Amino acid sequence: MRRPYPEHPSLESNPVDGRPIAIFDSGMGGLTVLHECLVTMPNEDFVYLGDTGRFPYGPRPLDEIRGFALEIGRFLERQGVKMVVVACNSATSAALADLQAELEVPVVGVIAPEAEAAVQATRNRRIGLLATEATVEAGRYASLIRSLDAGVSFFPLACPGLAELIESDTPYGAGTVDAVRAYAKPLKQDDVDTVILGCTHYPLIRHVLERAFGREVTLVFSAEETARKVAETLARKGFARTSEREGVCRFITTGEPEQFRLMGERFLQFPIAQVEAVSLTGLGAPA
Repeated sequence: MRRPYPEHPSLESNPVDGRPIAIFDSGMGGLTVLHECLVTMPNEDFVYLGDTGRFPYGPRPLDEIRGFALEIGRFLERQGVKMVVVACNSATSAALADLQAELEVPVVGVIAPEAEAAVQATRNRRIGLLATEATVEAGRYASLIRSLDAGVSFFPLACPGLAELIESDTPYGAGTVDAVRAYAKPLKQDDVDTVILGCTHYPLIRHVLERAFGREVTLVFSAEETARKVAETLARKGFARTSEREGVCRFITTGEPEQFRLMGERFLQFPIAQVEAVSLTGLGAPA
């Protein structure tokens, strides 16, 4: 069993590259990606930043989300990381290309791995998408899927308020169940056999979604595919840590640290000893 994260993890130098991997999201959803990364790369160190002070991203304009993502990317690069993982579908949609152009370290998003997995999974070539308003508006899933298979029929559906329900005090309550049923209904009527969970928050209520769609629909989410992409990128660039030392994780939030810690433990299902706070002013401050 992985040991609890220490209060002040020692990000010690180890062969080949002991720098941590950064993961960020608008809130708690990126913990689904962090979990898969911890399983896939147990020897790596991680820095997770949840921008809970500005959550949710989904209803915001794409330009505003792009600004947030660039600010966070610069901040994380100043922390001495070797890669940035954008574990937020809205931020990936709005800013992945800009982050890759501006940052010196590699940047991986969560949309391309999901699109590829969905095209491989579908049997009737009818794919649905549940996502935030910003992700649907950006249209990146549609363009990626059609570049992989132009014959796929694609049905994107924005889900206002669902991420907020998941981060509420009752993420598995009646409000969440009713919302999921309402969002699932049109996609089932469209006869999709594969649905992309296009927000990293949504797998946190995977069982609710599975009951709504039934066994005949394959649910695709980014965490496992993204973790595989991160591991492949590290290996290809010679950045992977090769020692047997077990990795540690540092948590940062732009919101309230204790609230983040309690909710993070609930979703990550692992004790979090400490969460650091960074103000929105400090996030954009130069080193």
